[in-house]
Amino acid sequence: MHLKVYYDGACPRCRRDRRRYERLAGSRADEVEWIDITGKDEALRQIGIDPSAALRELHVQDAEGAVHRELDAYILLMSRVPLLMPLAWVLGLPVIRPLLSRLYRWSVLRRLRRQGRS
Repeated sequence: MHLKVYYDGACPRCRRDRRRYERLAGSRADEVEWIDITGKDEALRQIGIDPSAALRELHVQDAEGAVHRELDAYILLMSRVPLLMPLAWVLGLPVIRPLLSRLYRWSVLRRLRRQGRS
């Protein structure tokens, strides 16, 4: 199954996370297409992704065309890599999920403010 990951290529941390994922995924890294959202507002709108939301949340499109966002996107991406599968399971736990979601949103908004892009 092929995934498309829409990520913020203008973000150094996002680029590091991509490289780390590709290293951990090994041969399965080829199953993921990374799409930099920088300057691609109209293309994002055409597939139903709000460009401002794309800056604040990771978006992943599965092979059927469904778009998953925020923690659902991370869980889908991580569940494809054996080493990350346990982490994907933990992210999905009902007690953990809402806390991590809030922490994730806070962290991203803080990064965007620091970069002058909020």
